Amino acid sequence: MKVNVQAVNFNVDKKLIGFVHDRLGKLEKYYDKVVSSDVFLKVENTSDKENKIVEVKISVPGDEFVVKKQSKSFEEAVDLSADSLERLLLKRKGRIRTHI
Repeated sequence: MKVNVQAVNFNVDKKLIGFVHDRLGKLEKYYDKVVSSDVFLKVENTSDKENKIVEVKISVPGDEFVVKKQSKSFEEAVDLSADSLERLLLKRKGRIRTHI
């Protein structure tokens, strides 16, 4: 699976990019037809501590899933997004099996 990481209005370090690649790479064990994923990392300029936003867009044949999570750290937001995507992919996989 191809993973594109884009940081909006800040420079991202290689450690965070590696974490995103590892975490999203695990999604392939739930649904092996994932084509690509786009990850957008944003920092919101607010006084709130939960100002890190991660938006993940995953492309599968015939569909796209978008998950947006906000948290205190990018790692936590990526984890929350990946958990949501796992549920979505498992639900899609179940739907495809019932149609066959």
